[in-house]
Amino acid sequence: MNANLTPTTTEPSTEPAHISAPLPVPPAPSIHVRAVITWLAIFPLVAVGMMAVAPLTEGWHPVLRALVLTLVVVPVAVYLVLPRLFAGYGAVMHRRSNRKAGQ
Repeated sequence: MNANLTPTTTEPSTEPAHISAPLPVPPAPSIHVRAVITWLAIFPLVAVGMMAVAPLTEGWHPVLRALVLTLVVVPVAVYLVLPRLFAGYGAVMHRRSNRKAGQ
C-alpha cells in the first residue's frame, strides 16, 4: 500500500466562492409519524372514492370494487397527496426547530 496519500497536484477549487456548505438534512420522521401522515392521506381518498364509485359499481363483486378503487387511490396518494403532507410536516418541524434554536 502507498503510505503517501496526499494529492500530487494543487489545482484551485472550481467551486464559486459564494456557494456555502450544504444545509443539514433534517432527520426522517419516525415510523409512527409516517403511519399517521399516510393514514391522513388514504382515509379521505378512500371515503370519497367509495362514495364516488358506489353508483357505478353497485352490482360488482366487492373485490373488484376494491381493485378499481385502489387503482385510483394509491397513485393519487403516492404522487400527489403524500408529498404535500410530508412537505408540510417538514416545514412545521423546521419552524419548530428554528423557534427552539432562537430561545
